[in-house]
Amino acid sequence: MPIIDMLGVYYAIQAERKLELDGKDGYKQDEYVYFTISADNREIIHMEQATLAYYLIENKYNNTALPIPNRNGEWFTAYEDKNYMVMQVQRDILENTYSSGESLAHFHQIGTAYSYEPKTISSYGQWKQLWIDKLTAFESNVELEAKNHSSNYYRLLMDVLPYIVGISENGIQYIQESEHERRYHEADQGTIAFRRYTNDLEKTVLWADELVYDHPTRDLAECIRFMILNNKDDNELITFLNDYQSLRPLSVFSWRLLYARLIFPIHFFDIIDRGFMFQDLEQSYSELRDILKKQVIYEKRLGELFKNLGVDHEVLQIPVLDWL
Repeated sequence: MPIIDMLGVYYAIQAERKLELDGKDGYKQDEYVYFTISADNREIIHMEQATLAYYLIENKYNNTALPIPNRNGEWFTAYEDKNYMVMQVQRDILENTYSSGESLAHFHQIGTAYSYEPKTISSYGQWKQLWIDKLTAFESNVELEAKNHSSNYYRLLMDVLPYIVGISENGIQYIQESEHERRYHEADQGTIAFRRYTNDLEKTVLWADELVYDHPTRDLAECIRFMILNNKDDNELITFLNDYQSLRPLSVFSWRLLYARLIFPIHFFDIIDRGFMFQDLEQSYSELRDILKKQVIYEKRLGELFKNLGVDHEVLQIPVLDWL
């Protein structure tokens, strides 16, 4: 049964036509577009994300993709041995008049007013333990997979394993020391955030399955990481952070969290996770080789970050890594 028929049978959606929105295939009916996503995560994760999505709709983020129940009132539909959720997106999207930094600051301001911290999708205050767990699992899994899959990818990964472990431990140590920092304020409250923020607020659709709950510097750090790895110039980065801070100034605690997150090599872990999941080792090899080339520039720009942003880390007593 084609997806379009599934929508008709299980959701009473009579799609007028198929279209592409934000790089995904959707099906239009009246003023809505409907998408299917694979519901591979635990049910509670999807439900917590759905609750955040409904909250965002209530706060005028009309381009949020909302999960909708099927005709039986169920959120998940079994179809061809897989579970799916159907997402509904409204087409009349208001034009954003803010800069990217201002947009994110407004989003975080609304997110901090959300009354209930989710249990499963919250990483707020948990980075150190999550990073330790990620590194531990990564080390054992990489060595096991390398034995089972002889390939260029795993040979390269084993070569750079000591480096990834070392820089990960630097990030973990830095976040551990930063937990003792007491110079924080109300902008350090938890908020609705994104799994990996890359200017998502400027995209056509806000996807519920990308939402998390965390410290706001998660999004700032991931956006800066994205900018550096994609060779955006310092002026763009400076403008983004200045615009954000015009509405939500960063505390010393926030600066330390942002720096710690940029030290921790999440961009390497994302490639390795995809290698575990999809086993396209040639693609993973190409991605890993490319990110290693970019890492030299990434480290250089991270070493100059505070200076280029006009933040006097010595006066503020924010420690930095000497070797960067």
